[in-house]
Amino acid sequence: MKSLSALMFISCLQLGIFQQKDNTYLIEECVNNGYTQNSCEKVFCQPWQRCVDGSCFCKLPYQCPKNGTLVCSTEKRTLNYCQLKSLECQRKKSRFMNRGRCSSQETFQVSLKPENATSTGIIQVEVNQSPKTPVCGSPWGMNEANVACRHLGFPEGADRTDTVDPEEDSDSMECLKARCRGTETSLAECTLTRVNKTNEKVAKVACHTTHRECSPKEFRCVNRKCILSFKTCNGVNDCGDLSDEVCCKACRGKSFHCHSDVCIPRKYICNNEVDCLTGEDETRSQCDKKRSEDNENTGNRRAQQNAREGTEVAEQSMDEERRKIKTLLPQLQCGIANHTATRRKRIVGGFTAGKDEFPWQVAIKDERTTVNCGGVYIGGCWVLTAAHCVRENRAHTYQVWTGMLNTVVQEGIIEAFQVVKVIVHEKYNTKTYENDIALMEMKPKDTNSPTCYPVDSSPVCVPWSKYMFKGGHQCKVSGWGLNEEFSRQFGLKWGYIYLMENCSEIYGNRYFEGMECAGTHDGSVDSCKGDSGGPLVCFDSNNVGYVWGVVSWGENCGEKGHPGVYTKVAHYFNWIGRHTGLNLISRYNL
Repeated sequence: MKSLSALMFISCLQLGIFQQKDNTYLIEECVNNGYTQNSCEKVFCQPWQRCVDGSCFCKLPYQCPKNGTLVCSTEKRTLNYCQLKSLECQRKKSRFMNRGRCSSQETFQVSLKPENATSTGIIQVEVNQSPKTPVCGSPWGMNEANVACRHLGFPEGADRTDTVDPEEDSDSMECLKARCRGTETSLAECTLTRVNKTNEKVAKVACHTTHRECSPKEFRCVNRKCILSFKTCNGVNDCGDLSDEVCCKACRGKSFHCHSDVCIPRKYICNNEVDCLTGEDETRSQCDKKRSEDNENTGNRRAQQNAREGTEVAEQSMDEERRKIKTLLPQLQCGIANHTATRRKRIVGGFTAGKDEFPWQVAIKDERTTVNCGGVYIGGCWVLTAAHCVRENRAHTYQVWTGMLNTVVQEGIIEAFQVVKVIVHEKYNTKTYENDIALMEMKPKDTNSPTCYPVDSSPVCVPWSKYMFKGGHQCKVSGWGLNEEFSRQFGLKWGYIYLMENCSEIYGNRYFEGMECAGTHDGSVDSCKGDSGGPLVCFDSNNVGYVWGVVSWGENCGEKGHPGVYTKVAHYFNWIGRHTGLNLISRYNL
C-alpha cells in the first residue's frame, strides 16, 4: 500500500501535468486583458451594438434597421427585434416574448421545480397559459443552461447543468426541446419544439449565485465564475461571457480555431455567417472539408433524430432574425483590387505593379513636384501616411496623386489633389519614430460635393483589431523606393513579406508598442528609402485587403536579420476614427 505522502505526491504531480497541459491552450497575456463576448478586438458585436474603443456598446433604437421583424416585448410593446434588443442592452426591463404584434393572450414564463427552488431545479416553461412543460434533457448543454438562468434573473448564467429522470407523477406528458446559440437572454428567443417525453430525461440547472475562490484545477472567468480548466478552448461558452474561448493557442475537440485565437463551435463553420474576424470559417476549403465529414454516417443519425422529434414548433429561434439584421446594416466596400497579381519576390530591385493591382496606393509630392513618400487611400478624402513624411504647417505645399503607376510615364487616369489638412499624431517622436502616423485630408475637386472620388482608386480597409493578423502571415508592401543598388525607381514596385513577432528581440529599446516588423528570413524582400508612408497590406480569407502597416523605418534595406519596421495601423484605429469619423473606416457597422 502506498503511503499518504506518496499519494499526495502523485496527486500533486498529476495536477502539475494537468496544469502544464492546460497551458498549451490558454494564452496568459491575452487572458490578463479580460476579453469577453463584448470585446470587439476578438469577436463581432451584436447588430444592436457597435464597437467603441475595443468594447461593444449598446446602440440607440433609432440606429437599428427599420425593416426588421416585429416582435412583442414583456412590457407588451411592439417593436422590431433589433430595437427591442437595443432597449434591453441598455439594461431596461423590456425583453423578447414572442414574434408578431402584442396581444393580451400571449405569455411566456420560465420557472424552476420544485416551486420553492431559488436557483437550482428542473426547468419548466409555460407558453400562452398552457400547462407548465419541462425542457427535454436532449439536447441540453451550457448554451441552453446559460440562457435559462439569464431568463430567471441570473445574468452570469449557469454554474452547471444536468439531466434527471422525469417524475412519475408529472402533470405533463411532453417536454420542449431547446436549442440556443447561447447569447440570448430569454428562452423565448431559442428554438423550442414540443415532443412526447417518453423515455426522455428532463433538464436541470444550477444558476450562478455567489462568487468564490477558484481551485487550481479551475479557470476564473471574467464574470468571476469558476469552470474546470479542461472546459476552456472547447468551443462551448461555459463561462457565459465567452472569456473561456477568446484567448486560445489551440482548440480542444472538433471546435474551430480562428486566427484571432478564438475557438468557435464546429457548427459555426460554413453557416453563411462570418464568425472569425478574418472570415476563415467560411472559406471554400473549410466548407468542402465540413461537407465531407458531415456526409459520413449521417443517414442513421438523421433517421433517429426524426423519430424522436415532434412536429409542433412552440417558438422559432430568433437567431435567423439576428443574422438577417446583420445583412441590413451598412458595410463599407473596401480592400478589393480588380487585378489578380502573380507571385513576385521583391520590392527592393523589384517587380512592377500592374493596373488596378494596388488601387489604394497614392504618391505624395511636395512643392518641388517630386515623390518623396507614399500613402494609402482609406476612403472619403483621407489618406494615411507616415508622420515623418509630412509637416502640419506645410499642408498647402503637398499634393496627393492617385492612379499613378510610374512617376515619369503617365498611364491611365492620374489625378492630383490639393491637401487642405495634415494631422500628425500628437505623440509622434521624431527621434524614435514612435507613433509614426499621420492623416492627410484632400480637397474635393467638385465644390458641390464634400467627398473626393478618385477615378482609378478604391479605399483599403482599416483594421480595428490587432488580432486579425499575426506572425507568419504573408502580406504585400508597395512603393517607389530605392532598389538594392540604392538607385531611384520610377515604377511602382511590390513584394511579399511576412509579419514577424520577435521584433523587440531584434531592435530592443528602439521597438515600441504600435510598431510591427515584417520581412523575409534572408532579407531578400524589404521596403527602402522612398517607400515611407506606403502601405503594408494583409489580406483576409476572402482576399479583402487591410492596411496592416505604414512603412516607417529600418536598419538599411534588405539586410538579413533586420526586417523593416512599420506603424501598426490597428493600434491607431480609434485615433484615425476620431479624425475621419468611425463610419468612414468601419468596414462593418461596428
